[in-house]
Parts: sequence; C-alpha cells; structure tokens
Amino acid sequence: MSQIQVKKNPTPTRQTLAPVVVQAPVEVPRKRGLWRDLIAFWILGLCNIYGYVVMLTAAHDVIKKFHYSGRGIEQHERDCHFISTGAILLADVLPAMFVKMIMPFVPFRVHCLVALAIIFSAAGFLLVGMAYFEWMAILGVIITSASCGIGDATFLGYSSKFNKNVVSTWSSGGGAAGVVGSISYATLIELKLTPSETMLVMLIFPFIEAISFWILLRKPQKIASPTVPEQLTEHHKPLKGFGNKFAYARSLVKYMMPLGLVYFFVYFLNQGLFELIQFKNIFLDKASQYRWLNVAYRIGEFIARSSVNIFQFPKIWLMVVLQFINLAYFFTEVTFCYTPSIWITFTIVLWEGLLGGGAYVNTFYRMSHEIPPARLQFAMSTVVQADAYGIALAGFLAIPVHNAICLLPVAERTIVW
Repeated sequence: MSQIQVKKNPTPTRQTLAPVVVQAPVEVPRKRGLWRDLIAFWILGLCNIYGYVVMLTAAHDVIKKFHYSGRGIEQHERDCHFISTGAILLADVLPAMFVKMIMPFVPFRVHCLVALAIIFSAAGFLLVGMAYFEWMAILGVIITSASCGIGDATFLGYSSKFNKNVVSTWSSGGGAAGVVGSISYATLIELKLTPSETMLVMLIFPFIEAISFWILLRKPQKIASPTVPEQLTEHHKPLKGFGNKFAYARSLVKYMMPLGLVYFFVYFLNQGLFELIQFKNIFLDKASQYRWLNVAYRIGEFIARSSVNIFQFPKIWLMVVLQFINLAYFFTEVTFCYTPSIWITFTIVLWEGLLGGGAYVNTFYRMSHEIPPARLQFAMSTVVQADAYGIALAGFLAIPVHNAICLLPVAERTIVW
C-alpha cells in the first residue's frame, strides 16, 4: 500500500514543477512580411519626430515674428534676440516630458493613443502656421510637443511586440526626421515661403503617419502562451500595479542617466549657443547659419541612429564625456570667436550629432536584448523620458546663459580663412 501511495503522490521535483498551462493569447512578432513592419516603424519615427524638429529649426523665426531683435544695434553689442531659442525649446519639450512621465502608468490603448498623437500633430502645425498672436504660436509648439511625447512612449512600447530590428528602424526614422525636418524647413524658407506657409505645407506628415500605422504596419500575431511556475519566472512576469512599476523603474536609471546627460549637453548647445555663433561676410546670413547648423547636427544624428545593425557602441558614458568636450568648445567659441572658418564648426556639429544619435539608438538597442519581453514595453516607455529630462534642464539653463553672453562685448574674429 505504501508503495502504491508513493506512486500516486510523488515527491515534487524540478521537472514536476513545470506544468504547461494555457493562458490568454499574447502577441508575438511574425517573420513573413517583416519588411512591412520595418518600413512602417521607420516612417512612424520620421513623422512622430518631424514636427518637434521643425519647431526647433523654426525657433529663430518664431521669436523674430513677435519680438524685436534689436539688442545688437551698437557696434560693441552682440546681435541677440530679446529671449533665446531656449524659450521655444522649453515649450517644445516640457509637455512631452510630462506626457512621457505618465504614459507608462496609463492603460495601453494603442489605437486611441496613436490617433491622439496624430490629431495633436496636425493641430500644432495649424496653430503655428496661422498664429496672429504669440500665445497661438506657443500653444502650437506645446501641442506638437505633447504629440511627440505620446508617440515616443506609445511606439517604443508597441515595438516590444515586433521583431527587435524595428527599434533600429524606428531610431533611424527619428534621425531622418531631423535631416528631413531641418532641411525641408530651411529649403522652403530659402525658396521665399514664409514660416507660416511652410508650416501649412507640412500638414502632410500627420496624414502619412496615419497611413503607416493603420495600413502598412501589420498587427502582431496572437498565440496562446505557456506558463511556468512563479518562483522560476519572478523577473520575467509582466508588471502590475503602480507600486511594482515604480519600483522597477528605479532599476532603469542605469539606462536613463547617461542618455539624459548626452541630450542635456546636445540641447544646451543647440538652443542656447547655436544662435550666438556668427561668421560675418560669408555666403550665409545669421539666420541661415542657425538653420544650417541645425541641419548639420541632424545629419550626424541620422547617420548614428541608422548604424546600430552595423556597429554597436554600448559605452554611453564615453559619449557623455565626448559631448561635454563639445560643450566646452562651443561655449568658448561664442565667447571669444576664435574659430577661423565656419566649416570647422559645421564638422564639430556633425560630430555632436553622431554622439547624440549614437547614445539614443544604442541605449534602446541594448535594452531590447537585456530586458525580458514581458517587461520591455514598460521599460521602453519609461527610459524614453530620459532625453526629455535632459532637454528640459538644458532649456532652463540656456536662457540665462544666452542672455549673459549677449551682455558681453563683441569679440572680433582675428583669424579668418
């Protein structure tokens, strides 16, 4: 009897603790037709960031439309706007930052969130393009920022349900947005379109974003998933509840800190110092120099964001150090004006873009390989906040630093090539 009883109630072993239990269907990536997902995420990255880039590229013109730029009347004074483009940067990043902070904790209704992002994007272009008062232009920038924040958190979170390579194409598309946005705006202005007319032309991009998401992008395939015992999968279980999510978010600081610092240095340069760089008596006037410096940065960022499938560089802290060196160069340049040629400055700006784009794509590519799939959606939506924190801090500091440099006497460029 005792032998029979032992057979009916065997002692638990590691094998008997792994029953297969069918759960509710989960979404998994599909291999056939992968090209559609890769292209769709590239276009979504392009369209989501495009409005944000255009607003920053247009910052000089937005301010000029409503503010008299006459601080540089006397020969010994610098040609500065009454406020720096850092003010536009704050309007362009703070809403996105607040949106990104709450997005990981709200229900993930992907279709509703994407629709909201597209509507906000179109409304932002309309408000800035048709602005008759300063508050309308600032409101348009704010709405565009909110659209970008919703899209960033939503699309990066949604990428966890697809092939890991969509992270690369999403980042590449975001980098392309920098190039396409800055070049298209600068080119249309050179073709004598007004900033308002240019904004209205760009309404095509929210429409393209909608087509890419609802028509080109495939829906993830649903299958039943097996489950294994709780004690064997503690770090692989989906996060539930605000407390668990908040506790797990603290473990993501190792990804967030270096990414945030890189973007702090980048945007302190681009929005606090770029406007103060001026080479006289060359083929570009002051406003054009600002626009094309932004183009150079975006080209470098695009190249770096598109390179992760060829070259990975996980040492983000080294990029932080190199970006700080760039900051030191630009700060001394706008103060003492010692660079003999604008082409040297363009080259350094291109390098700055390579570091910024490389930090972004390598951070999320590394996460896609290190974080369990069940937690990847939340992790992506959380870490994407890091660049917003860095950019917001840069905007706050860029304004007083810009104004302090504006009060300095003009430094003469003694060596010119």
